[in-house]
Amino acid sequence: MTRRVSWAAAQARRFARQSLTVPAQGDPPEELARIAGAMCGTHAQVGSAAELSLALRHASATRQDVRDALLKTSTLVKTYGPRGTVHLLPSAELPFWTGALSALPSGPQHADGVRLSAEQTDEVVAAIADALTGRCLTVDEMTEEIVARTGAWAGELTMPAFQTMWPRWRTVLHTAGQRGALRFGPNRGRKVTYTRPESGEALPASIALPALVRRYLYAYGPATPESFAKWLAIPVGWAREVFHGCEVSEVSFEGAAAWVAAGDTEFPDSPVRGVWLLPYFDSFGIDAYPRERFFSGRAAERALSRGQAGNYPLLVVDGEVAGVWHQKRSGRRIAVSVEPLVDLTAGQLRSLDAAVARVGSVLEGSATLTVGAIAVGPHA
Repeated sequence: MTRRVSWAAAQARRFARQSLTVPAQGDPPEELARIAGAMCGTHAQVGSAAELSLALRHASATRQDVRDALLKTSTLVKTYGPRGTVHLLPSAELPFWTGALSALPSGPQHADGVRLSAEQTDEVVAAIADALTGRCLTVDEMTEEIVARTGAWAGELTMPAFQTMWPRWRTVLHTAGQRGALRFGPNRGRKVTYTRPESGEALPASIALPALVRRYLYAYGPATPESFAKWLAIPVGWAREVFHGCEVSEVSFEGAAAWVAAGDTEFPDSPVRGVWLLPYFDSFGIDAYPRERFFSGRAAERALSRGQAGNYPLLVVDGEVAGVWHQKRSGRRIAVSVEPLVDLTAGQLRSLDAAVARVGSVLEGSATLTVGAIAVGPHA
């Protein structure tokens, strides 16, 4: 008989596994890396949002603990992860991630005359790895090194970007990260640097891809090949083949077919209860499906941007999006504004006060709360 799983049970398990129900304890460098792994990576396109996203899942960590895990203890690594976007990943798991991500199909992402051929891509990635071995370089310095190792074609200004043109090799910057040829290094002033990770050889695809499916299902199951494809931005047909080539178990999730990792069929009996403030681009807000259940009712209009998740910080109540919020910092003072889309009980308002205070402690400041309409748009 097919196991039936409700939305409430799925959310309760997801919240627990991502340290949202009960924040993690213990040594921050190790715990923050473990949490990033349980999240299937922490989205880090905006560094400050990634720091908040990760530290909020620990009982006492601050943004500085996240920075220390990146630059001092090196338990975290900042690189290109799922969808070719910047993520924080556990350093110890980088061979798994590079093995899986480098095996994913990639279609043409740039026009003729801009994109590189497969052979040119391989040549550029090898040049990047060689140039960054034992060094931290800016993109301008990398251009010189790559052109010297490949040819003038790699440095041709053909890639449109921010009202200017970038050299052709930058079209595969994320590919180099996914293959383990580079990671982010410490900033040099305001300039970003890259270096080569010391992570060992990537796992073979035959091992890494099934592990990727299991990791995804552990964090976000029950799930479907379609949601797996959206998470990775890969063709659905290819996702189905990989998905069903693994050991998975079918369940009935809210009346529709979905899957969990084989044997991983236990779910909590009680629904998730509580109030959370998740920053924009929080991995849970982007990757939890079905999206129409997480962003139900008015949240679909207020907390999404043209159907896109991640653009607004989220107020989450009892496992569903219930509003948006905004922060404005002045020195150590952090003004937090919250716009609920539902009526909050007295107990939920007390929990919201505690959530705001925790945001303040993570950001190493003092936070105050205002409840009301928020006028600023996404990314503010």
